[in-house]
Amino acid sequence: MNGGRLTTHVLDTARGKPAAGVKIMLYRVSGDSHHKIAETVTNADGRTDAPMLTGQDFTVGSYELVFCAGDYLRATGQAEGEVLFLDQIPIRFGVPDAAQHYHVPLLISPFAYSTYRGS
Repeated sequence: MNGGRLTTHVLDTARGKPAAGVKIMLYRVSGDSHHKIAETVTNADGRTDAPMLTGQDFTVGSYELVFCAGDYLRATGQAEGEVLFLDQIPIRFGVPDAAQHYHVPLLISPFAYSTYRGS
């Protein structure tokens, strides 16, 4: 069994605080195929209550996290309307070593986002 895991968190950079209540879906990607393997919602600290993926389920390959930022931005009064500049934000990344910890955070505002490989 490997010791690798995938974690994430969401920070609202416009408000300067964690983004609570953001729905996140995790997909395994192979070519043009996406297979949903997990779904969660961020807690009051903008984090997930548990890793998105761990143990033998966490394997070498390509993954995509999809953050439902639009719903969060509407709920916090930072965006309105049917069509938003940022709505669902996909972040596709590779896992070359499933024994490691991959932390893929999202920093959001109504008109920008960024990510990085955290620790």
